[in-house]
Amino acid sequence: MKKTIVFSILFLAALTFAQKAPVVGGDKDVHGCKASAGYTYSQLRNNCVRVFEQKIKLKEVSTDKSYTSMTAVIFSKDMKKAEVFIPDASAKSIILDRQGKEKLWKSGSHIKDTYTLIPYKKRYQITKNDVVIYQ
Repeated sequence: MKKTIVFSILFLAALTFAQKAPVVGGDKDVHGCKASAGYTYSQLRNNCVRVFEQKIKLKEVSTDKSYTSMTAVIFSKDMKKAEVFIPDASAKSIILDRQGKEKLWKSGSHIKDTYTLIPYKKRYQITKNDVVIYQ
């Protein structure tokens, strides 16, 4: 009987002091998007999206890295805004605003670098400070 009580106390103490193991797939961000499943938050859609599943995908033009990254573009329904997902940017995505009646979207002055989305040969280009980085 005493052994049972001692073992019960030891078991409960072990449970109390045991570290909580991380939950697999428990990596939700503040918006509830699971990065381990490839999801990131889209400001325009106000929802979690998978960048690699978007219709408009662009490849990095030149890089000094051993790999090439890609980005995706999501447009607002009225085409006045475009959201681009730049892997090296400080934010997960950047909102670009349409400039006048032209089909040209540009980042606001609140962002350190100037990003521009331009139509190019039935596709698009993204420039950073007037240098093409994605096409």
